[in-house]
Amino acid sequence: MHRYRPASAVTGAGCPAGSRAAVPAMRRGQGRLWPRPAPVRLHPMTRATGVKFLETRPEAGEYLPYYGTYIARVPAGDVAEILDAQQASTQRLLAPLGEARARHRYAPDKWSVKEVIGHLADAERVFAYRALRFARADESPLTGFDEKAYVPVADFDRRTLTSLLAEFAAVRAATLVLLTSLDEAAWLRRGTANGAGVSVRALACIIAGHELHHVAILRERYGVGG
Repeated sequence: MHRYRPASAVTGAGCPAGSRAAVPAMRRGQGRLWPRPAPVRLHPMTRATGVKFLETRPEAGEYLPYYGTYIARVPAGDVAEILDAQQASTQRLLAPLGEARARHRYAPDKWSVKEVIGHLADAERVFAYRALRFARADESPLTGFDEKAYVPVADFDRRTLTSLLAEFAAVRAATLVLLTSLDEAAWLRRGTANGAGVSVRALACIIAGHELHHVAILRERYGVGG
């Protein structure tokens, strides 16, 4: 059985996975729980055995053409390793911004940086849930979701940048545990979401490409990292 085992999924404390210290410390603030500022870099993950099928890419019939632009952004290689490396890179890019910069939007009708981060976490949860259902051979069609409706009601700008990055890191850690637990048969299974067929491996690549798409926009239009 292949495994990825993060030493500490969200914090940089080097604690064993599953230990209490590996969970972000929480504090109370206005009736809500938020993570304290803490390193959010994902630790490198180690694999017990090589798994070549994680390097395969979906064929055109495994996803809607709309997602082709996302999938085309994903470089060759093991998708799980790519997702892990991307998360570390994105965290390094965004963590230094500060609260004021994180609320920046390049036009009045565009999302703020915080809203982009929240959207990335939301979308990944949806895509990973679809991957779970289809990997388990669940043939029930799944509905779509409207990210433009999700973001305003989530009110991401009221949250700290640290809390949003910690949440995004936790979502990615869960995605990696799911994907690297699958066997090849599950990796190739398909289901129906938003009225169209999609495979588990396509969903994994969509998650990676979706992040790359938004990071490129953050760099080009928001001036992040410049």
